[in-house]
Amino acid sequence: MSAAASDEKPRVRRLVVLLPLALFLALAALFFFRLGSGDPSRIPSALVNVWASWCVPCHDEAPLLDALSADKRIRIVGINYKDQPDNARRFLGRYGNPFAAAGADGNGRASMEWGVYGVPETFIVGRDGKIAYKLVGPITPANLQAVIKPEIEKALTAR
Repeated sequence: MSAAASDEKPRVRRLVVLLPLALFLALAALFFFRLGSGDPSRIPSALVNVWASWCVPCHDEAPLLDALSADKRIRIVGINYKDQPDNARRFLGRYGNPFAAAGADGNGRASMEWGVYGVPETFIVGRDGKIAYKLVGPITPANLQAVIKPEIEKALTAR
């Protein structure tokens, strides 16, 4: 065995021992700074909208969701219900994409977990992660002003 090979073994052993320790310390520091110093009042509330391109009322509420997406205090998340991906993309291309995040629920199972009966349905989720309000049916100009906006305000101010 050469001298270079014998010098290499202790370095490799140290690296094998120190690498997991360094990764653990980096993750611990990340969790401490992200969770320990975070102000929960800065976490946005979420509006979860279950929609489909084949849903006629979803076409009507699309401009209202787009207008709501301008409110940076909330994040609108979309669940595309039992839809074809190409149709969903065309729908968002036509009406705009108000969603900060969107997912596809091709078989409807995830929507059933949310308690969805049909589309559209909208859930206001508070900063605590709990459903604060559920609207069955489309968002309309009337219920946007009378119900949705007041419920969003309640969710934003709840501690």
